[in-house]
Amino acid sequence: MDTGRHLQIWETAGLLALCVLMTAGLWAQGRQSGIAGQLVRLHVLAVSDDAEEQAVKLRVRDAVLDCLAPMLAEVQSASEAEAVLLASLGEIRSAAENAAERRAVAVTLDEERYPTRDYAGFSLPAGRYRSLRVVLGEGQGRNWWCVVFPPVCIEAARCDTLRPVMNPEDYALITREEGWQLRFRIVELWGELLNRVEECRGSLTGRNGD
Repeated sequence: MDTGRHLQIWETAGLLALCVLMTAGLWAQGRQSGIAGQLVRLHVLAVSDDAEEQAVKLRVRDAVLDCLAPMLAEVQSASEAEAVLLASLGEIRSAAENAAERRAVAVTLDEERYPTRDYAGFSLPAGRYRSLRVVLGEGQGRNWWCVVFPPVCIEAARCDTLRPVMNPEDYALITREEGWQLRFRIVELWGELLNRVEECRGSLTGRNGD
């Protein structure tokens, strides 16, 4: 048996597999970034998992959504929504503080990693999204996610709210229309992989800093 030739075949197969994986990863990353660029999400973190703190979290959520509804009523794009939110962080924080019953509240608008989330009629794959983040106290409790632009969580999570602001391919992907299920799964797995990598990197950085 020609061992050298046998190794060459396996090396070629390995390189081809790596190329396929890299191509799929680049496509998935581009698709997730495209979806994220059309949305702004909301993330509310409770002080703890205590039942009272979870109830406060939901009251703060409702207060923030009530505050956001008139602000975003006429907004037509994610970039416009970001500008409105950045200019209104103080107002949003005041609304949250009024519902937080003297708990510390931090409100920021930044990129954040999200896991895959399922809503009524659509799913958003794991990955980085522009996020309005409302943290109560230390923010160690179970959290609550939604989408504030388009106003999905304000309008009972109807997926048709997304259609006018998203390109057709991204809309087909997140609603998993026929023929798009596998592609959604590829984007989802890629986003989850990157989330894990970032978590591991953060753990190692924290350990090295001890």
